[in-house]
Amino acid sequence: MHDHNLFVAAPLPVAELGTAERLACVRLIRSENVGPVTFRALVNHFGGAEAALAAVPELSRRGGRARPIRLCPADKAEAELERAEQAGAVPLFTIEPGYPVALAVIDAPPPLLYVKGDAALLDRPIVSIVGSRQCSAAGTKLARVFAKELGRAGYVVASGLARGIDAVAHEAALESGTIAVVAGGIDVVYPPEHEVLQRTIGEQGCLITEMPPAFVPRGKDFPRRNRIISGISFGVLVVEAARRSGTLVTARLAAEQGRDVFAIPGHPLDPRAEGTNRLLKSGATLVTEPDDLLSALAPLTGAYPTTSYEEAEAEQTAEPAPYAPLSDSDRDRVIAALGTAPIDIDSLVRGTGLEIRQVQVTLIELALAGRIERHGSGFVSLSPDGP
Repeated sequence: MHDHNLFVAAPLPVAELGTAERLACVRLIRSENVGPVTFRALVNHFGGAEAALAAVPELSRRGGRARPIRLCPADKAEAELERAEQAGAVPLFTIEPGYPVALAVIDAPPPLLYVKGDAALLDRPIVSIVGSRQCSAAGTKLARVFAKELGRAGYVVASGLARGIDAVAHEAALESGTIAVVAGGIDVVYPPEHEVLQRTIGEQGCLITEMPPAFVPRGKDFPRRNRIISGISFGVLVVEAARRSGTLVTARLAAEQGRDVFAIPGHPLDPRAEGTNRLLKSGATLVTEPDDLLSALAPLTGAYPTTSYEEAEAEQTAEPAPYAPLSDSDRDRVIAALGTAPIDIDSLVRGTGLEIRQVQVTLIELALAGRIERHGSGFVSLSPDGP
């Protein structure tokens, strides 16, 4: 059993964003060297995306970047938002209400989600069901039964809209609530045979993606998508999985995010059960019927954050501290303390003798200059490629 206090500690949003701030958020996210961690650090430090965007060129220069950093043009960001609107989707940023609380607390949550359909489903307790694309008849039946019973118990069922188990779980949970996390743009259908299912989920359930409209998914985008499937969930149920499969990637990510992983055992000679059986050997919770899963989930459903939006707003909307650049010698101390091996920020603070805010600002500068890499759990290292 994992420690689910992480849900209580979730950073809550502050307020609805205005049109100008929304546009600035998209521009910031799509600008060069601005990843999820740097985006959040910039917005937190400058009190908003507009102010952060204006500061990026100077920050990157101070970090040691030789050529001007590429900022996303306003017209390109406007076109992205317009295309999303035409597709019936709305943008949802980490810094505004409605962003999934469970997802907000993972390492480097996507700064922007496009959401189509019933966004209220994101506020309900979610369980993901994933499994093999080449599923057996027994796997199909199990996925359907578990999805139905989870829906009756009040859970939203999430999956990745892939062939096989994913599609079965979505179909079985359509009436009670289902969320499909897609790897491409919200208006891109994949796989092609799921055109009707994807459209139906967009009307009756909820479609989400971190990718811009019209984006056609590549192979590497599906594992990225999987971290969102597990990230929005209380737990992940693996129905069937081969020894090497995307399903096991989702299970691994779930475990890394502190989510419970459940698996249905299968026959040792069935290759579609090899992955689930290995998960059980490595500590996943064995379930054979929906009641097993519901009993394990019951203690977790009250684990939503206790901080009110009003308290969070008062905390987050305090006047941001002015940007005070470090001296070159202080910046050199931070760089000297970094190496190619990842180090956590607390160690940097202790090693340099600087205040944590000074170190954080320096890391923003170095990230924008392309001189560091960010790893999970707040670890950073020097980039081997340099600026």
